Amino acid sequence: MLSERRLEVLRAIVQDYVGTEEPVGSKALTERHHLGVSPATVRNDMAALEDEGYIAQPHTSAGRIPTDKGYRLFVDKLAAVKPLSGPERKAIHSFLDSAVDLDDVVARTVRLLAQLTRQVAVVQYPSLTRSTVRHVELLSLAPARLMLVLITDTGRVEQRMIDCPAPFGETSLADLRARLNSRVVGRRFTDVPQLVQDLPESFETEDRGTVSTVLSVLLETLVEETEERLMIGGTANLTRFGHDFPLTIRPVLEALEEQVVLLKLLGEAKDSSMTVRIGHENAHEGLTSTSVVAVGYGSGDEAVAKLGVVGPTRMDYPGTMGAVRAVARYVGQILAES
Repeated sequence: MLSERRLEVLRAIVQDYVGTEEPVGSKALTERHHLGVSPATVRNDMAALEDEGYIAQPHTSAGRIPTDKGYRLFVDKLAAVKPLSGPERKAIHSFLDSAVDLDDVVARTVRLLAQLTRQVAVVQYPSLTRSTVRHVELLSLAPARLMLVLITDTGRVEQRMIDCPAPFGETSLADLRARLNSRVVGRRFTDVPQLVQDLPESFETEDRGTVSTVLSVLLETLVEETEERLMIGGTANLTRFGHDFPLTIRPVLEALEEQVVLLKLLGEAKDSSMTVRIGHENAHEGLTSTSVVAVGYGSGDEAVAKLGVVGPTRMDYPGTMGAVRAVARYVGQILAES
């Protein structure tokens, strides 16, 4: 374990390097920070930190920079994430509150995160596997043609056209709508197949074919929509950090184009706690020079999806973590109220 003083020296090195983009020397540290010890002691502490792999010396400089291990310890020892200012919180609220539907919420969240953190923002759509049914609407378009509208608790809306095997009257349609909603509203999507399996038998013989067709389309919709969807934004922000990537940002950009990679980066949605993965903790080879800050969001206590940012390891961790957490909280509130 590092002594509190050496931990303080490491904190100062991380803060200065993130702020100035320049390797940090002992003289600069003693001038900028009230460490309460002589420059010689700071040099000794830096030598010890280097021996233990927390900082390293770039070939061209007398200063030191944090390693992945150094950033990891810095993040693990953070006393608190940086709170957002009043104007920032107000901006988040007004920007997200004016969203008109779920797609707009996700698009605005991506833009907002990218602007607040100046990193690449990634937002996962709420997963239907962790959603509940808010309402099922059935509309008659023609005697033998219906529209199914499925609305989730997270504001997701899915529409499907249904060609019925026989004409289906308004009375039967109203009956099916009422019975279907009484069984599935407020229930998990994963529970729906079991809840509706005997529904056709409760209808007149001539209507059972149509009821079975409607249920078949409903269940197909659930299967189709379990595929995870993501939105990404702010990729251009990476160009500001060209010198933070060893050779080129191309491997990073290529990795960010792969949805499977991004989903793995964000981690399991049901885990709502914040995760920070630094440098080589990211398994994908193209992302070993980046860090990922992600957190779950949802309309209740349980996360239904994740959002986060990807940027160089030299990032403002307290500020980024604060922004990601605040945005996730606001998105959760919007979903709860929608």
